[in-house]
Amino acid sequence: QVQMVESGGGLVQAGGSLRLSCAASGRTFSGNAMGWFRQQPGKEREFVAAIINTVGWTYYSDSVKGRFTISRDNAKNTMYLQMNSLKPEDTAVYYCAARRSVDYSRLAEANEYDYWGQGTQVTVSS
Repeated sequence: QVQMVESGGGLVQAGGSLRLSCAASGRTFSGNAMGWFRQQPGKEREFVAAIINTVGWTYYSDSVKGRFTISRDNAKNTMYLQMNSLKPEDTAVYYCAARRSVDYSRLAEANEYDYWGQGTQVTVSS
């Protein structure tokens, strides 16, 4: 059974940094796309970043580009999201996700991902 567990969320002041981790178990995702999404109360889940390690390719939403960095450690089957220069509007529950198949299309679409973590809360105070 595949499990994905996020950690690293918390409360931080605006301008601060946090590093989220997503540990996967049950299968490896070295060739699959993985990503981070976030969701604010009353809003749809929003794409944050995606990564395909085998081709050294990363993709970010415009709202986080230049501030967030997505990475993976395939040996640990773990994905990370380094978040710098955090803003109050980054406050949300952050989810990690992975695809079952090796498909690199529509990476920003949440319904294209098959496995999800339970989410970790990130709160940025002003």
